[in-house]
Amino acid sequence: MSEVKISAELRTEFGKGGARRTRRAGKVPAVLYGHGEKPQHIALPAREFAAAIRHGGANQIFAIDIPGGSPILALAKAIQRDPIKDSFDHVDLLIVKRGEKVTVDIPVTLTGEAAKNTLIVHESDTLSVSAEALHLPESLEVSIDGLEAGSQITAGDIPLPQGTELVADPAQVIALISASPTAADLEGDTAEAGAEPAEATAE
Repeated sequence: MSEVKISAELRTEFGKGGARRTRRAGKVPAVLYGHGEKPQHIALPAREFAAAIRHGGANQIFAIDIPGGSPILALAKAIQRDPIKDSFDHVDLLIVKRGEKVTVDIPVTLTGEAAKNTLIVHESDTLSVSAEALHLPESLEVSIDGLEAGSQITAGDIPLPQGTELVADPAQVIALISASPTAADLEGDTAEAGAEPAEATAE
């Protein structure tokens, strides 16, 4: 994954009021920190930041251009969103260096189709891995094709790209394959739900 260049402004207003004014100006309040550097309060162009996250995912690496300095590579470690407006409220950016390994959660996609009459139960849709900051995989794939009921996919089953190491417990369950309920099962559940409790008999 290559870095996305983005320009930033230094913020001089802080607190909730300052953050609101920053967002009204079409920018995302952010803090840039790490590698022993003094945290910097910056503002990123909201439209450009959203487009980069939409295209590269939450683990997109940014080359942040701050006035008066050289571009700084950073990874979004925490993103606060407004669920109603679907906008970004605040971002914590961790400074990274070329060649440095970082630990991130990567989305996992299941491919193929399990055996007939089965259900797929997703236990986790991400996997914690370690990889070089500029070579983070955008997603990971694992096949469930033909798996029978009772099968499971664990973290250790997922193929990793070269240079990527598993951080999660290899036994962590990612997905379970279970048997689909039969018509008889569903009828039994309905009957149980509709059954009246038995009256207590006096002794």
